[in-house]
Amino acid sequence: MKVLIADDSKAMRMIVLRTLRQSGLQIDEVFEAEDGAEALAAVPTFAPDLIMSDWNMPNMTGIEFLHNLRASGNQTTFGFVTSESNPAMKEQAIAGGAAFLLTKPFDAERLAEVVGAVVG
Repeated sequence: MKVLIADDSKAMRMIVLRTLRQSGLQIDEVFEAEDGAEALAAVPTFAPDLIMSDWNMPNMTGIEFLHNLRASGNQTTFGFVTSESNPAMKEQAIAGGAAFLLTKPFDAERLAEVVGAVVG
């Protein structure tokens, strides 16, 4: 599986990637982006199977990234990995086409449960 991880924190991208690998999910290739704009630009050439994005990022937020992605017709499985989560955010994420909203901190078991349910 090809995974695109968008987060403005290099440390958080490393944690997400390490936890993905510990989860037992098959990860073949990873592309890391520092914001939604960089991630959106990478999607056509990288062609990820799964996108994991932070919500709050400079230049283009995660929700803006999701809206732009869906507006372009791309239906790649998309989920948020964020430290903030409230009912309004979750509703906005799902309405925008996100498959999940995973709240930090999380462990490999929780990640496998949430991501495994949407990537089969």
